[in-house]
Amino acid sequence: MAHSAIQDAEAKGCNVVIDGVSKTFGQNAVLRDISLTIKPGEFFTLLGPSGCGKTTLLRAIAGFHPINGGRILFNGQDVSALPAWDRNIGFVFQNYALWPNKTVFDNVAYGLKLRKVPRDAVAERVRAALAQVELQGVETRYPAEMSGGMQQRIALARALVIDPPLLLMDEPMSNLDARLRVSLRHEMRALQKRLGLTAIYVTHDQEEALEMSDRIAVMQHGIVQQLADPETIYARPANRFVAEFVGSANFLEGTFEADGLRLADGLRLPMTDRPHRGPGTLVVRPEQVRIVAAGQGLVDAVVEDRRYMGKAWSHNLRVSPSSPLISVETRNALDLGSRIGVEIETVTFLPAEA
Repeated sequence: MAHSAIQDAEAKGCNVVIDGVSKTFGQNAVLRDISLTIKPGEFFTLLGPSGCGKTTLLRAIAGFHPINGGRILFNGQDVSALPAWDRNIGFVFQNYALWPNKTVFDNVAYGLKLRKVPRDAVAERVRAALAQVELQGVETRYPAEMSGGMQQRIALARALVIDPPLLLMDEPMSNLDARLRVSLRHEMRALQKRLGLTAIYVTHDQEEALEMSDRIAVMQHGIVQQLADPETIYARPANRFVAEFVGSANFLEGTFEADGLRLADGLRLPMTDRPHRGPGTLVVRPEQVRIVAAGQGLVDAVVEDRRYMGKAWSHNLRVSPSSPLISVETRNALDLGSRIGVEIETVTFLPAEA
């Protein structure tokens, strides 16, 4: 089995170009003319709900799914017709795909043995790969004897042992408990930066994507809805889908007029900064709402309900009987039924979608 020579002579990581890629399964178009570039050494995340095409795109990059149109290039070389084993990529599967009847050593060494690496070198590289993921001394154990977090590390070591310039990960932490996921994503990001390889990561967890990524492509229905760094994705979503999928948000729909935003129920929110006239939506994150004394803010509201979230109290505020609820987070609980003033610190304006 050939060992691909696809490498970047000047950088450890691989440059990946997705050029007009389309993929169909029968009559179902799963990827629709997707074009994007992933930089060497970048941690790049494909984010979106189930069925949006993110895993299909990842598997197309890996060579597991042949594409119906477009090209995939690694460091300028078209690999679209190249089989997966010649693309020199590391792949971490959602279920880890470890062989239960093989030891940890044999699981990690599998890719090296396929590449006909000498036995002495295999042993040295397996130990080094396990050390990278902090799993020294477990070579003779079996996957069933290991915790979920340790199995995830074994799968990662198996992907890294071939020294790939490109690491692909398909929701590798979705089967772990929340606390372990937080710990491992810190370690995974630090390891990727230290090794300098390019990583493409698939997840539906927006918090995970925001924390780990250099850039994020938010996908829906086989189309990239927005491609940007995490701060831009969160603070300046391109459309309502992105705003709703990435984080919590308040959506105040109405018409932008000369004196502010007039809501559907006739209530006017006085605003001096308006990007356009006409119908649109004001997107406000809960943490961007500030509570002041009644009569001192942009508008007054009544506290309808509250929930304790651990790090903050989440409240729903009602501005008028027919207006939508406004969600706000505060450090301390607000009295139910109390009347307060509401200030909005930062907003995003979305024009009405055609």
